[in-house]
Amino acid sequence: MQANIVFASLTGNNEEVAEIVQRQLDAQGVTTTLTEMSQADAEDLTDGDIAVIVPYTYGEGDLPEEGLDFFEDLLDTDLSGVVFGVAGSGDSWYGDDYCKAVTEFDQQLAQAGATRGAQPLFVDLRPDDDDEPRLAAFTQSLMTAIAKRA
Repeated sequence: MQANIVFASLTGNNEEVAEIVQRQLDAQGVTTTLTEMSQADAEDLTDGDIAVIVPYTYGEGDLPEEGLDFFEDLLDTDLSGVVFGVAGSGDSWYGDDYCKAVTEFDQQLAQAGATRGAQPLFVDLRPDDDDEPRLAAFTQSLMTAIAKRA
C-alpha cells in the first residue's frame, strides 16, 4: 500500500503535521512519500492508494501560493481510485478563515473523484500532545476506508 503526503508550510507547523501522519502510516506498514507542495504533481497522486494533503491557509483564507497550480491541476486528474484526507494547521484567531485551505482542498479532491477517507482535520497552530490522538484517528479513518475498498 502506498500513501502520498503533500504539504505546504510557512512556519513548520504543517510539515510537522505531515510528518506525524507519515509516522503513523509507516507504523501500519504503509509505504509513504512526503513531498513539499511546490514540488508535487497532482498526477503523482494516482500512483498511490492514499493521498494526504496538508496545506496552510494564508491571509484572509487564501490557498498557499506555491500550491495554486497543484490545486488547479487536481481537477484535471482522475483520482477515482484514491482515498484521501486533508489536515492542516492554522490560527483559530482568523475565525471564519481558520484552516479554510483545508476545506477547499477537501472539496477539490472530492470533485476530482477521490474518496474521502477522513473528515478534514484542523490543528490550531503547532500540533501538540492533544493533537496526536486526533491525528491517529484521522490516519485510522484512512486505513478503515482503504480496508472497505478491498
